[in-house]
Amino acid sequence: MTDPAGTATRRSQPLRGMRIIEISSYVASPLCGMTLAQLGADVIRVEPIGGGADRTRWPLAESGTSLYWSGLNKGKRAIEVDLSAEAGRHLIGDLIVGGGDRGGIVISNSDRFPELSFETLSARRPDTVHVLLTGRRDGGTAVDYTVQAATGFPLLTGPEDAAGPVNSPVPAWDLTAGLYLAVGLLAAERHRLLTGEGQRLRVALEDVALAAAGNLGYLAEAQLNGTSRERDGNHVYGTFGRDFATADGGRLMIVALTARHSRDLFAATGLTGVVAALSEALGVDFDQEAERYRHRRVLGELLAGWFETRTLAEAEEALRTTRVLWSPYLSFADLVADDARLLRDSPLMEEIAQPGVGRHWAPGSPLVLDGELSPPVAAPLVGQHTEEVLREELGLSAPALAKLRENGVIPPHDDERDPG
Repeated sequence: MTDPAGTATRRSQPLRGMRIIEISSYVASPLCGMTLAQLGADVIRVEPIGGGADRTRWPLAESGTSLYWSGLNKGKRAIEVDLSAEAGRHLIGDLIVGGGDRGGIVISNSDRFPELSFETLSARRPDTVHVLLTGRRDGGTAVDYTVQAATGFPLLTGPEDAAGPVNSPVPAWDLTAGLYLAVGLLAAERHRLLTGEGQRLRVALEDVALAAAGNLGYLAEAQLNGTSRERDGNHVYGTFGRDFATADGGRLMIVALTARHSRDLFAATGLTGVVAALSEALGVDFDQEAERYRHRRVLGELLAGWFETRTLAEAEEALRTTRVLWSPYLSFADLVADDARLLRDSPLMEEIAQPGVGRHWAPGSPLVLDGELSPPVAAPLVGQHTEEVLREELGLSAPALAKLRENGVIPPHDDERDPG
């Protein structure tokens, strides 16, 4: 088997020897596959001939290559198969159920092919682990932005005076669902190792968002207190935290979660005496988190006056020796300024050469195992490993591969493709 990362002996690759077939698109299920690939699994991405619909999703490189797709599919192998043809679906079914102890695992966000369903595959291989992402629990369709709309969060997001809902540009439920899929897959594989039994695993995108709303207490608050959470701008709900502008146009986010944080913040800004007098006048104890939140506006205005008369550098210098939680606001352009100095300084990032894109700094896995990081590996080209995978994993001969090409089940060689 080809090791795309070339890291078969790394401690950061505990899943080496596991093979996963991924039939997916967009964010959640590709993220699941990439997360497992970064841990050493051999993830084989199946796409229709010509590439999946998400191969052209923005942002794009100047060449037209999707930076989005390349970012979510690092370290995988890629094959092209005509899934509209019965022969193509049977070929992928053979790939899923083959592979001995390494095989029998599939990730997908579509259940439209009966030949690739859990029922069909488990009849062929009883220990199949079949992982499926759906939009809703009933099998209905949904995407991150519609799930946001259905679960209340856009009505909490944005400025206090916003007239309508504000969706987040971060596809939080896609990202969370992708990691749930990875955790569930590993749990199912653990069960398989202990019992020899396969499992059908389902994760619904809407369930992920509802679970988050419930786990954070938002749903219980609405049920038990009869209140509906209102948007509060950049204030941090239930504690003291907000953004502040500096004299030179900078902006910082400040969070004081604990009494120690708040005392440090007031001391660093020379407001200890003023806040003590305010505390006495109001008859409240600002060491209590709830009181800092209730009086967030008056405290915020006091602090805003201090930040407005300092430059960003002066404010950072004052905060640097405290335990206050803070950070300046940075744009993506700021993060890559000065020849990507901030990225180059991060242990997470390494420079890779991505075909169709060029050299750039990209993240590896955020997981650190025994002090070791799994580095980023370039994403594959469309169908880059088609014949390699079919030879290695299914033992297909050159004549058999030629027959598949002739019948249009797999694409022709690059030099045989129609240039139009």
